Amino acid sequence: MATRNGRWWLTHDSCEIVIQSTPEHVYDLVAELPRMGEWSPECQRVEWVDGSTGPAVGARFVGHNRGGPRGLFKWSRHGRVLMADPGRAFVFVTEEGGRESTEWHYRFEPVDGGTRVSEGYEVRWIPAWARIVDVPTNRHRELREAMRHTLGRLKIAAESKTNADTA
Repeated sequence: MATRNGRWWLTHDSCEIVIQSTPEHVYDLVAELPRMGEWSPECQRVEWVDGSTGPAVGARFVGHNRGGPRGLFKWSRHGRVLMADPGRAFVFVTEEGGRESTEWHYRFEPVDGGTRVSEGYEVRWIPAWARIVDVPTNRHRELREAMRHTLGRLKIAAESKTNADTA
């Protein structure tokens, strides 16, 4: 059976961009989760919790988000870092109702002129009520636009730092 994805059934998606910076520098920006609100239009802020102080496998955090029509929906999600491989990959999973819900990944690949960065998600489980809300709000479109926005802001930040270092 074909995997369902899109407006009617979220499963996975990703976007990518080339950033004129090193994979290590871009990774450092992404992996410092408390800065995620600087790049993401949905994530407002992130806090390390349960004694976690930075990006390491097993580190726990809480992300506070805002989205939906006119930003009317607000929610927080606990999460856990699954992979923290500097310059290569940063992966975390968010929780919904005490279960692992959505895995988010960032991959960093050196290319001519910089780093190809991909951001994506894979839905492991979300409750029925969330699936119902996803349809009229077109959550698939909202997530794609948010990923593009996040990568664009990340590009500006990484390249401005890189250009400042070479000036």
